[in-house]
Amino acid sequence: MTFSANIGRVAAAVMACAIMISTGGCGSSQSDDGTPSASSTSGTITVVASINQWGMLAKEIGGDKVNVTSILGTTNVDAHDFEPQTSDIAAISKATVLIVNGAGYDEWATKSTTNATVVNAADTVGASDGDNPHLWFSSDARTAVAKEIAEAYGKAEPSAKTYFSQRLATWKKSERELETNMAVFSKKHPDATYAATESVAYYLMSDLKLTDVTPQSYAQAMLNESEPAPADVQKMQKTLTSKKASLLVNNPQEESDMTALITKTAGEADVPVIDVTEQVPDGATGLIAWMNSLISQFDKALADDQSDQDDQSDQNDASDSASDGSSESPSSDSSNSAD
Repeated sequence: MTFSANIGRVAAAVMACAIMISTGGCGSSQSDDGTPSASSTSGTITVVASINQWGMLAKEIGGDKVNVTSILGTTNVDAHDFEPQTSDIAAISKATVLIVNGAGYDEWATKSTTNATVVNAADTVGASDGDNPHLWFSSDARTAVAKEIAEAYGKAEPSAKTYFSQRLATWKKSERELETNMAVFSKKHPDATYAATESVAYYLMSDLKLTDVTPQSYAQAMLNESEPAPADVQKMQKTLTSKKASLLVNNPQEESDMTALITKTAGEADVPVIDVTEQVPDGATGLIAWMNSLISQFDKALADDQSDQDDQSDQNDASDSASDGSSESPSSDSSNSAD
């Protein structure tokens, strides 16, 4: 599950594209709104994001004064195996502002040649290779990166600095509302736990204060981008069958026979399974909207599961009551007979 691109191949792609550009033959990547992004239009900043998680945030902060291209923007691709095409390298080379994730997640973007102002999410929050790279799920990381993006825009287009500051302030208000929703969720589900096939949503689950009960050996293997041992998979299955986990978080972009086995086990144990992709799914209007949607899914799954448990408890109580009544009846009859 390695994410490092072949550096030699990337360098070759850069050289090939440079030759093509000089002859006018290099195609351009597409921006988030579907328009060509080969060069910035008058009055707009050419922005390239390695992944659409940060690309959507870049657009929210930049508004109509930026032209944003996201290189990796589909949930149909395994992000860890992604390799850029020549057109992707060309787009990066022409960016005025380049936004990357870092922490080993998108080395193909960070190693590409560019004169752009670079906003590196991992550097912004002090994360490094080996740390969980799914930083966009962290409230602290989103806030820090949004601030860095606004500052980069202000440097690129000083006359619009106030505009970017205002959009940042509006975005921060939405983030604070999200944090309020998180606090409400945490208070509503104080004892909720979860397990995960892969640590994609670790930061979000931490912000929601859900307890991670994923077996440590399994989680460490996944974090090291290696296959968990059979014994680790069995521990994960036992975690689910014993109902230690209130729900299972599954990353469908990392499907394998192993994850299929684990999600099947969860289903058989009546543990809700919530799919959480790495890239922003189609239909989501922004990072915050996506987070709120996921929180709603978690809330519904936990509420439905609690309702099922309550119904089962009521049925058990009714059965116990009926059993108690039938056992008392012979005793009462015996007593009356003795009288």
